[in-house]
Amino acid sequence: MALRRLWVERYRSLAALRVTLDRLTVIQGENATGKTNVYRALHLLSCGASGRLATTLLAEGGMPSALTATDDPTARRRVPVRMRLGVQLDELCYEVALGLPAVDATVSPFALDAEVKEERAWLGPRPTRHGELLDRAGDTATARDVDGGLVRFDRVLDRHETALAQLGEPGRFPELFDLRERIRTWRFYHQIPSGPDAPARQARPGVRTPVLANDGSDLAAALLTIVDMGTGPALQDAIERAFPGSALAIDAERGTFRLGLSMPGIRRPLAGAELSDGTLRYLSLVAALLSPRPPELLVLNEPETSLHESLIAPLAELIVEALRGSQVVITTHSATLAHLLAERTGHEPIRLVRTDGVTGVADDE
Repeated sequence: MALRRLWVERYRSLAALRVTLDRLTVIQGENATGKTNVYRALHLLSCGASGRLATTLLAEGGMPSALTATDDPTARRRVPVRMRLGVQLDELCYEVALGLPAVDATVSPFALDAEVKEERAWLGPRPTRHGELLDRAGDTATARDVDGGLVRFDRVLDRHETALAQLGEPGRFPELFDLRERIRTWRFYHQIPSGPDAPARQARPGVRTPVLANDGSDLAAALLTIVDMGTGPALQDAIERAFPGSALAIDAERGTFRLGLSMPGIRRPLAGAELSDGTLRYLSLVAALLSPRPPELLVLNEPETSLHESLIAPLAELIVEALRGSQVVITTHSATLAHLLAERTGHEPIRLVRTDGVTGVADDE
């Protein structure tokens, strides 16, 4: 099972972007070409399946900020503008369309919230009545049940969250429930903190941690979990490639974990607070990419940030290693990383360009 296609309309700089995804997909481009918007689009879909669509859009600046900046604001009053996000997972397709609520901004304090206008899921390359699994308009929807019949949802839907997130009765709607569970378990990492106040630098209580937190706060526990669950040799190889002669030195006394790294020529292990930003970021990527519980889809936004050029090749090896358990999508402005990954896997990068504020795929693709 794999994510095959992504399409996005009227989301930030992605006015009408369609990309085909492979086991490894590298989205490459210069700064401000729209790479992060591709990452955000996938993240929004996952948050939507988890019931966090409204709050996630709010954190991005709300619906007016999310809508394509090239739209004429006056046109929105004449013709409703819809932001569309869609994916194809093997033969199953899913799409959600968002817009502004039809209320007076002078009356309602929530007039700029995102509202789900349409939502569909279907089998096959295009929507047909025969392949329809879900069809939503506003707060009502029909879905295909386990017996193959189309039935209307029993309750009124929250207009600010997807029908997938509000789906009950997994035994009654097994295909939709499986779709929701697959999308909501996608895993995302966007510039794991590595500055002086990064949580990973501090001693913290911990438990067995097969999945690194987004902020890296449980990094020491996550790295030790990799060792404890039998994949320590791969972890040590990743460290050796980046920092020859070095080894983890994690103190785990009475459930409190302290990150450390032994390095040649230094008499004692360097504590987490003493590590450089690049070293800490690399160790965080090791924990994310060597997770003992790999996700179906792993998405990394500009993982090369803060890394010295000498760490790009070890990072590429880590990403290739992760392909054993996950489909991986990478956004990067590093031509070196894109080249190394293409060389090792045969998957050429998708190069983005931005023209008149709109993101597109370069002509050579």
